[in-house]
Amino acid sequence: MPSTPDDRTADPPEGPTGEWGLPPANPYVHSRVSGPFTVIEVSGEIDMASAGSLTEHLAAATARPGPDVLVDLRPVAFFDCSGLRALCRADTRAKERGGRLRLVLDQPRLHRLLRASGLLRRFPPLAELPPGSRPESGPAPHPDP
Repeated sequence: MPSTPDDRTADPPEGPTGEWGLPPANPYVHSRVSGPFTVIEVSGEIDMASAGSLTEHLAAATARPGPDVLVDLRPVAFFDCSGLRALCRADTRAKERGGRLRLVLDQPRLHRLLRASGLLRRFPPLAELPPGSRPESGPAPHPDP
C-alpha cells in the first residue's frame, strides 16, 4: 500500500520533493518531520527576496489536516515584514485545518519585532524545540525484513 503524508510510520515518499512531500531544502529553509511535528528550520536573511522560500515550506507544512508546525527562527540573522506576512498566512492555514503553528526563537530582536508588529500574542515564542521535535526524536527506522 502506498504511503501518505499522514502515515508517518511509513517510509517517506520519493520524488522531487523532500520527505513527506515537503519542498527540498534551500539556503534559507529546511523542513523535516520529527515525531508529530513538522519542523521548519530558517536561517540567514529572510526578506522580500528570500521570503518565497519560506512561504513554499510553510505552505507544504500546513497543507494536511491538523498540522503541528514548529518554525525554528533561532539561526536567523535578519527577518522583515515579508517573513512576518508568510508566518501569518501559514498560521491562518494551520488553524483553518485544525492545527497550529508555533515559533521557536531566542533572539531579543525577533521578540521585539513580534511585539512591535502586534504579533506577540499570536505567536508566543518558545525558547527551544519541544521534546519529540528534535532530530533524534523522529520516527524510528524500520528494521530490514
